[in-house]
Amino acid sequence: MQTQKNAQQAIGIITETHGPVVIIDCTRLPPLRQALYTRFDHTTYLFEVHQHIDECSIRAITLHGTAGLSRGMMVYDTGAPLQVPVTKECLGRLLNIFGEPLDGQAPLLHDEFRNIHSKPLPLSEAIGISGILETGIKVVDLLCPFVKGGKTGLFGGAGVGKTVLIMEFIHSVSAIHKGVSVFAGVGERIREAHELWREMQQAGVMSDTLMVFGQMDESPGVRFRVGLSALTYAEYLRDTLHKEVLFVMDNVFRFVQAGSEISSLLGRMPATVGYQPTLTSEVAELEDRILSTRQGAITSVQAVYVPADDMTDPAVSAILSHLDTTVILSRNQASKGIYPAVDPLRSSSKLMDRKTLGDRHYSVAQAVREHLARYDELEDIIAMLGVEELSEDDRKIIMRARKLQRYLTQPFSVLAQHSKQSGVSVPLEKVLADCESLLVGQYDNLSEEQCYMRGSLQD
Repeated sequence: MQTQKNAQQAIGIITETHGPVVIIDCTRLPPLRQALYTRFDHTTYLFEVHQHIDECSIRAITLHGTAGLSRGMMVYDTGAPLQVPVTKECLGRLLNIFGEPLDGQAPLLHDEFRNIHSKPLPLSEAIGISGILETGIKVVDLLCPFVKGGKTGLFGGAGVGKTVLIMEFIHSVSAIHKGVSVFAGVGERIREAHELWREMQQAGVMSDTLMVFGQMDESPGVRFRVGLSALTYAEYLRDTLHKEVLFVMDNVFRFVQAGSEISSLLGRMPATVGYQPTLTSEVAELEDRILSTRQGAITSVQAVYVPADDMTDPAVSAILSHLDTTVILSRNQASKGIYPAVDPLRSSSKLMDRKTLGDRHYSVAQAVREHLARYDELEDIIAMLGVEELSEDDRKIIMRARKLQRYLTQPFSVLAQHSKQSGVSVPLEKVLADCESLLVGQYDNLSEEQCYMRGSLQD
């Protein structure tokens, strides 16, 4: 958090306070998104300008609690939008939206301040996708591969393993690619945030991770801007460390909800399904900054809550339009004990083509998907009549599809302490070889249990 030393002259006074909205009468109008502040009882309160009402008054959203604010309090200009202190020493830390520590340690010894509202890089400096980012997770690498510098959406409800999968992604980037991760917790419950922080420490990946939290009980202004604050740190690490940076955001839907709250508080007319009229531009403002340069790459994984499992919801559609890969976690898969609970038929990637993946990967992925789709079609018939009523060819397909389904499970490193089973990471080359062998019947003698929760069949 930065306040300019030479900007001590008051620019206005508070005239009204409505929840997190403050109306300020100004002697001069500060620009939109400018950070303002006031002081009360040795406490500094920050505001962000969101609306010009007329030539001498503004609406601002508080970034702290409003207890203690009253009419007539003097308001000062920081001289800039909200800024955060950045340094290479931020890794391993737990911070809030202002870059202040939440982990009980000393404040960051920062090198500089960065504006959280930075513009996206010009296209001349950005580079396109540069191949597949291997995660060591079989089902992801085979059927919905991550793309270096791309954006992946992780769609799932409560209890299907979304957080565990995110933690494994962070572990993979640290172990396989020697990269770093930035985690943005948008509207997290304090219990969830604390558990995640402790589990990351136990998994041994916290030293290469920065966590930035805007908690559920904080102002909608905090939940709306904490994603940009975390992204500012990701951009800094990309530009200074020149490494693979994994930017994880949980949950993008809460970012949209915070924007909807602010829109209502500012008196804007709601648009489709009650969402804010600025929905598309707000999502684009965040997504368009997730870019890679010749110095380093930012690869994004975003958890997305789907209201009522409706993928056509306006918020979900706005987010989907920016994603390269869609990973859908299924409660049906989880109920069968298939972990990670990725639905192989609904998950997809825009880059599932021969040119990007190569002939071998594309052909194997399509064959696996066809076997699983055929099994899905015949599941009801098998339940009613039994597998004996199927043709011999269909029986072979079903047998191999069930083994493929179990083969695509695996134990995770971040759960090793809980499951007492060592985590495994499987290179893509071994996954392709195993699937080819399963598809042609080389492992027909194996039982389904022998394919379940293990690494490569070659081992």
